[in-house]
Amino acid sequence: MAITHETMSLMIQFGGFIVGLLSLVVAIVALTQKKK
Repeated sequence: MAITHETMSLMIQFGGFIVGLLSLVVAIVALTQKKK
């Protein structure tokens, strides 16, 4: 699989989505832990 500019931008977008999802999960866990 050739790494093109298009593939790189797609990977960056996907990586950003994963980071956002992880930060959201961490925030939810932190909030639930504080309530207990």
